[in-house]
Amino acid sequence: MDNTNGISGHRPQSGASRLRTLLADDTQILVCPGVYDGLTARLAIAQGFKCIYMTGAGTAASRLGMPDLGLATMSDMLGNASMIAALDRTVPVIADADTGYGGPNMVARTVKAYITAGVAGVHLEDQVLAKRCGHLMGKELVERDEYSARIKAAVMARDEERAVTGGDVVIIARTDALQKFGFEEAMERLRKSVELGADVAFLEGVTSIEQMKQACEMLKGTPVLLNMVPGGVTPQVSTEEARKIGYRLMIYPGMAMSAVIQSVGDAYKELYETGDKKVDEADVKGGVKRLFDLVGLQRCIDFDAKAGGSAYGSV
Repeated sequence: MDNTNGISGHRPQSGASRLRTLLADDTQILVCPGVYDGLTARLAIAQGFKCIYMTGAGTAASRLGMPDLGLATMSDMLGNASMIAALDRTVPVIADADTGYGGPNMVARTVKAYITAGVAGVHLEDQVLAKRCGHLMGKELVERDEYSARIKAAVMARDEERAVTGGDVVIIARTDALQKFGFEEAMERLRKSVELGADVAFLEGVTSIEQMKQACEMLKGTPVLLNMVPGGVTPQVSTEEARKIGYRLMIYPGMAMSAVIQSVGDAYKELYETGDKKVDEADVKGGVKRLFDLVGLQRCIDFDAKAGGSAYGSV
């Protein structure tokens, strides 16, 4: 045991390790709410979710004010994922990494950067670099061999990090081939990805319950992810229905965005149209401190005092 500086040799479980443990329970389905910034991540963590999902569409919308059309760079996505993953290291974060942002070397660089950032899981897709949201029409895809090279590069990068630093990440292979090439080609891409070392399969844009059942059956033994996008092309099913079908992981990428668009939009509309805003009694009672408590005010106060500081003694 290493007792250097009074710290034992026990190494805390990483986000990737926690995620692997959660996925290993084939009797449960892991439900991940979509988050896109520090505040939505804090809300999800405070609610008690075991894992959260950083949405690429939400990142593009919140950081750039732009649509999910491949406009967010690796730096945009990595910066957001890194910040979210650092908020609570006990809650694994799955993050969108789009296409990997280039050829095999760039995919490897992306995966290693996400590992360094503490991201637990990352999904890589088979669209061209000028990609779009998986529930929009007109998607263009790379050839099967090129996508396989992306997944192989991601697996190699993960394995190199394991050997050198002990770092890890759950690799999620996502295919958008269903829309353009059909079910069989999409499944072949996922089967090949799993063969190459991907940990989870993600068939994007499923259009029927029957496709869901077939995909889970054909990929039996591999965790399969279901993407729930209200208003998209995928039928809406409950968490329990998805579990019975065979899914092990379920993400709700647009949940926070939809709630914000509705509630904040209504609040701004009221202020604009009336020149005033009715104040909720709960807001008055909690005050601004309620917001700061959500984002870690007390922890910062306690940490400062423990370190010998005195700046926040009377906040």
